[in-house]
Formats: sequence, structure tokens, C-alpha cells
Amino acid sequence: MSFKGLRKPYRSLALAAVAAGVVSTGCGQQYVVLHPVGPVGEQELHLMILAAIAMAVVIVAVFTLYFYAVARFRDKPGNAAPYRPEWHGHKLLETLWWIIPVVLLTVIAIPTVQVTYALDRLPKGKNPVVIDVTSLTWKWLFEYPGQHIATVNYLEIPTGKPVLFELTANSPMNTLWIPQLGGMEYTMPNRVLPLWLQADKPGMYWGDSGQYSGTGFEKMFFKVKAVSPKAFAVWASKTHATATPLTLASYHQLLKHDTMGQALYGSYPKDTFPSIASGFTLNGQGMYMTMHGPHGSIKYLPMSATQK
Repeated sequence: MSFKGLRKPYRSLALAAVAAGVVSTGCGQQYVVLHPVGPVGEQELHLMILAAIAMAVVIVAVFTLYFYAVARFRDKPGNAAPYRPEWHGHKLLETLWWIIPVVLLTVIAIPTVQVTYALDRLPKGKNPVVIDVTSLTWKWLFEYPGQHIATVNYLEIPTGKPVLFELTANSPMNTLWIPQLGGMEYTMPNRVLPLWLQADKPGMYWGDSGQYSGTGFEKMFFKVKAVSPKAFAVWASKTHATATPLTLASYHQLLKHDTMGQALYGSYPKDTFPSIASGFTLNGQGMYMTMHGPHGSIKYLPMSATQK
């Protein structure tokens, strides 16, 4: 591609447009959001592509009209088309600039609502791996109630199975994000919010904090290792048998405002996580329904037990 025939300002603009196009295509695996490895991430990517196409239609139309107007109605001697618009009360134009946005928004809104409600519930017929997530300052604590183990800044999950993350915080509000598996969800003190994700391919993926929470938040990243269900069972059993237990004393050390690397624990104490979630649970309740559900107001363990 050559831009030698263009004037310098237009040449720079063309190069910038090409660069933006290359970046936006997601060329290369470093653009992890555009290379999902699970069903949640794939459906969310489809919505992103749909929205991008709709926005591209608007952008192309606007710039086409812009450059046409600049060339056609430019104020110069001998121009046979002076700019004298008389659009007031032009019913066709007024109808178009109302209908076109409505159509584009409808095209985006319908699949977005459908996917959002579909992802509101765990897939039927699949038993998820449950992981209780607590964002600390500045680290991530992951507890596996079914395997009776815990990790810090490290996740290991089985492929082909949904993982139900139950999210809370014992620190400022934060956001858990594993880009290649799907979107992010908040962690908030004294609340438990749900997020289910799934990895269909073995590999090592990147997880991070998606929200500013103080001077050390940029180090709140963690690795997510997806392995076969058999390898996951072996890892969990070995960790439970050989790793050092997480005691209340070591838990209180985790509450300090500092950063740390990865850690594995063969067990963990009770009462380090709220007892009842305010989102969907294994019985299939929806995440938007249970803040004050059929059993009354949601109750939580006293925060004093986890904030000493």
C-alpha cells in the first residue's frame, strides 16, 4: 500500500487510519479479549463484533457525507453548487435520522438482552466447580469449598466445566477479570456476587484487577491454568494433602496492605467468606432476583470475623 500520491496531511491521516484498522482487527494473540477460549467469552465477542459493525455503518455514512459536502459545496470561485440548504420541514430527512438510529439500536439491543439473560444462569445439566473469591489489598484469595483448598494469586480450573465464582471483598471494591474467559464482575464488601466462566481449551491465561483500588492495584494479576478434569482432580488432591494450611493468623497476614506472589494452601478456616450469596446459586436462582428473595433479607456473617 502506497500513500506517495497524497499530500502530507492526508498521508498522515491515511497511515493513522490503517494503523487503527490493524489494531482493531486483533491481529496477534496479545489482544486477549478478541481471542476467547470459552462459551461466555465467545458470546460476548459476538456482541462486540455486532456493536462494532453497527458503529462502523454510522461512521462510514457520516464520513462519506462529510467528505462529499466538503468537495461538493466548497467555497471557491466557479463552484456551481453553492451551499444553500433548505432542510427545515424536510420530512424524508427527519424520518431517516430518527429511523436509522432506532434500527441500529434495536439490532444491538435484541441479541444483547438475549445473551445477557442466557448468561444469567448456569448451563443446565452441568455441575460447576465453585470458587469463592475475595479481593484483598492487593491480592486475590481463591477458596475451593468442594476441594477444601485455597490459593493466592493463582487459579487452576478444569476444562469443559463451568466455574461458578462467588465474589466478595475484604478491601476496597474491586473487579475480577479473566479476559479470554469472559467479562468482569464486581467484588464488594459484605456482598457476594456471582460470575460463571468456562475454559474449553487447556492453557495458561491471564487474570487481573479491572478497577483501581489503591497504589498496589496494578500488581493484582494472577495466572489461570486450565487443565483436563482428571489433571485438576489430581492437582486439588495433591494440594490438599501436601500444602500448608491457611490459618486465621496467616489469613490476617493476607489482610495487610501489601502485595505478594502465588501461594497454595491445603485447607482454610471457616468464616472467611459470607455464608449466603446475593446472586444465583446452585439451585438456579437468577442473579437479579435474590437481594430480597423468597426467604427474606439476605444475611451475612459478621464482618468482624474477617476484618480483624
